[in-house]
Amino acid sequence: MTGTTPIRVLVVDDEPIALAAHADYVRRMDGFEVAAEANGMGAALAALHDPAVPAIQLVLLDMNLTDGHGLDLLRRIHGLGLVPDVVAITAVREVHVVRSAIALGITAYLVKPFTFAAFREKLESYRKYHDALTDRAPASQEAIDRALSQLRPSGKILLPKGMLPETLRAVAGWLREQEGPASATEAAAGLSMSRVTARRYLDHLVENGSAAKAPRHGSPGRPELEYSWSRPR
Repeated sequence: MTGTTPIRVLVVDDEPIALAAHADYVRRMDGFEVAAEANGMGAALAALHDPAVPAIQLVLLDMNLTDGHGLDLLRRIHGLGLVPDVVAITAVREVHVVRSAIALGITAYLVKPFTFAAFREKLESYRKYHDALTDRAPASQEAIDRALSQLRPSGKILLPKGMLPETLRAVAGWLREQEGPASATEAAAGLSMSRVTARRYLDHLVENGSAAKAPRHGSPGRPELEYSWSRPR
């Protein structure tokens, strides 16, 4: 840990599986703590105003919320005079949303699905940025330049050994387009790959909160798991 106290994080996502997964990712990292979890815009604003919740320093924000949009929440936060830093964690990739989020001051934008390694790199970069700018004294030009440099990508994110980013994108895209839950066998047939490979990538999507899995009921023979995308298309 680089600082004496951990950075207090509010995790915002309206999908329970993703919310729990991202909060767990935060807990796995040194230098951060989950101060609160919110399943929508209203809950996030309540947490930011709750006197029982320590002052939030970083918000991990999904853009698709059932009771509003992430951009609306950003505007509300600024309008209320609150100043937490914000990292967008979302499947939304429309350019106008990305531009608007940047204009509203986000420090990073992480697109789902992602690996824990990608998540860790974003938050470690943010922590270096946070530590480079303190409230103890006016910031020098050197300190400002050093802080901003921490927000720039440092290099390629590595997937677990043997996994390829293009294959992960293909599996995620295929699952996202399905009308209902699908098995690893169906994914293998649809993507022309082995069942073992398909299942490995599907399980990886479950691990990072992008997908969910459950037993397929009523199937003959050996029970099979089925996977479903956790975010709106």
